[in-house]
Amino acid sequence: MTVNVHFGDCLPFIKTLKDNSIDMILTDPPYFLKNLDNNWSPINLQKKKSNSHIAKLPIGMKFDPKQGKKFRDFMYKLSQELYRVLKPGGFFISFSSVRLYHNMTSGIEDAGFHIRDSIAWTFSVSQVKAFRQNHIIDKDKKLTDQEKENLKEKLKNHRTPQLKSNFEMACVAMKPIEGRFIDNIQKWGTGLIYIDPNSKFPLNVMRFEKPNAVERKDNPHPTVKPVALMENLIDIFCPENGTVLDPFLGSGTCLIAALNKKRNCIGAEINKEYIDIIKKRANSIGYNFPQGI
Repeated sequence: MTVNVHFGDCLPFIKTLKDNSIDMILTDPPYFLKNLDNNWSPINLQKKKSNSHIAKLPIGMKFDPKQGKKFRDFMYKLSQELYRVLKPGGFFISFSSVRLYHNMTSGIEDAGFHIRDSIAWTFSVSQVKAFRQNHIIDKDKKLTDQEKENLKEKLKNHRTPQLKSNFEMACVAMKPIEGRFIDNIQKWGTGLIYIDPNSKFPLNVMRFEKPNAVERKDNPHPTVKPVALMENLIDIFCPENGTVLDPFLGSGTCLIAALNKKRNCIGAEINKEYIDIIKKRANSIGYNFPQGI
């Protein structure tokens, strides 16, 4: 197994990869939720947070209608390079929040990928992101104290329009095959999914619980995926001894899953704090990074 981790922006790095050299792309791209500013630049994890109540809102609570277009444009530009490096018949699995899923998928499709399916990752533990209006009412200088109390009472059972989520979406895209499926898999080794004969046929609804507090110890990444979920996707969509590319390694869950499943892994991460976490996680399963990474 080989591992190639790049510290820095993923797009210039991907441009250095060879055409048709990747068997599977598996990633969870950023979408302006936390530890990123609106220019897609990482915010230092140790940076002191603002006192604004907006900065203290849970992940996903902040809403900006421009966010979707930025995300779509970004994914379209990135997907053009991903299309080039992925083998014909190779699968591109990308997670997104439910609200931004359609933007992401549109960008991927416009780059030439075929959208073959979608996956709903379900879990039982999640955070309520809808909130009351009390803090807004309290700051409204147009209202008297009594009017504020009356309005808070009237709206006590109302929240902002966000249901409590217990699933995330992932797009299942594929680079078009060459000829028939049997032609493509003989030439490139990709294009068909693997069905474990000892397990049930895989569903497009996959239930894996989020990592618990023990599993997330010393890992500040805001959207850590379960290793078992990523392993399951690699089993289905990446051929044996294949190479998985993750343009946004984060804290390295995809890399750990790839190593566990004896696949090669190539990835990029722009945040130095996460690179250090990736090294520690890899060391914990017996993989030592070459010096210089």
